[in-house]
Amino acid sequence: MPPTTSEAAIARATEVLARCQALARFSEDPDSLRRTFLSPPLRDCHKAILAWLKPLNISTTIDAAGNLRALYPATTAATPRLLIGSHLDTVPNAGVYDGPLGVVLAIALLEELHGQNLHLPFAVELVAFSEEEGVRFGAPFLGSRALIGTLDENLLNRRDANGISIREAIHNFGLDPAQLPAAQIHPDNVRGYLEFHIEQGPVLDHLGLPLAAVEAIVGQSRLSITFTGVANHAGTTPMDARHDALAAAAEWMVVVENEASRTSGLVATVGVINVLPGAANVIPREARLTLDIRHQSDAVRSDSLHALTTRAQEIATRRNLSLNIATLIDQRSVAMDPVLTAQIESALRFAGCTPHRMASGAGHDAMILAERVPSAMIFLRTPGGISHDPAESVRLEDVARAIDCGVHLLKQLAASHEFLQSPVARSLSQRTDSPRA
Repeated sequence: MPPTTSEAAIARATEVLARCQALARFSEDPDSLRRTFLSPPLRDCHKAILAWLKPLNISTTIDAAGNLRALYPATTAATPRLLIGSHLDTVPNAGVYDGPLGVVLAIALLEELHGQNLHLPFAVELVAFSEEEGVRFGAPFLGSRALIGTLDENLLNRRDANGISIREAIHNFGLDPAQLPAAQIHPDNVRGYLEFHIEQGPVLDHLGLPLAAVEAIVGQSRLSITFTGVANHAGTTPMDARHDALAAAAEWMVVVENEASRTSGLVATVGVINVLPGAANVIPREARLTLDIRHQSDAVRSDSLHALTTRAQEIATRRNLSLNIATLIDQRSVAMDPVLTAQIESALRFAGCTPHRMASGAGHDAMILAERVPSAMIFLRTPGGISHDPAESVRLEDVARAIDCGVHLLKQLAASHEFLQSPVARSLSQRTDSPRA
């Protein structure tokens, strides 16, 4: 196990960071980074990436969802493949590394294989997803949904703020929605999906660790909560005669914070609150809030959610208010593949890193691909835990270690009979090997 990263990896990491900065120049906004699904800057990203891939002399395509894909061949034809990638789109006023770093690291791994004239018993397919953040159409993971066949008619008819549907956006980009079935992957010839991504949180930075294996992506519920009371004059209505919706909302927000603070691993956020009629001298008639609650355990999340909604009803009843609760998102937690995760831990040791497993509090393309093929993630430390902001950053040495880890991981997988099995065969083998009750 090398104590430090190789000089070659440092040089490659420097190039990776420079390429991320280059992609950040392709933006819909002149003074900040915003790149949404099938916008003109995405085409600029494709041109840059294709130029970087050209020396490898490998097959490249843009599928019908706008995902850029490149296939590094295996030792023999008609062999299975490993997908490696991340997304190219961003949130408004974004940082440079959320998504694009994973794409550029995948390119670096292909370049390492090419430089060593190394082909594996599986092909390696780069996938630069066209959409993950959900900014333009309010629906995330459009790129990865195309690969598993869930970019359906309802989604294709969804419209952006300018009235353009996803179907029309695909046409306008010069692609054909009728070809979306050709973008789908098939579990019989895909052995897995691997994604490098910044953590977007402070855990690794606090632990002083450069990399980690992601063992699960947490489940998430998002709700709309509306307290409804009675508007009245702020100066003439006694305190004991009020039905103040905002006061109820404020009381409940403290309950939310307390529930998350006392429940290990739970995070809960009231991110939006709208108040009507919204005048300084009028008692609020309505307070509408959002609740975002996440936990690695679906059972813990469900129990806390039940406790919070019960308390909301108790508060509304005591204050003589009505309450409406609507579920907007209910996303179960997604476990990463145990075989790939164990292989990542071994590769982390090779790269001189203390193996560490953690859950991701944010959603990623990996959780979509996990519905169809074994999937895994490697997190890179996010200094200060800052993400979705121009101050987002990574450390050069962490990127270098990620490259060393990634190259060794590919070599490990090439020697792993368990990984080279089809997902169906692997699942059957695991059932056979498991102890009987």
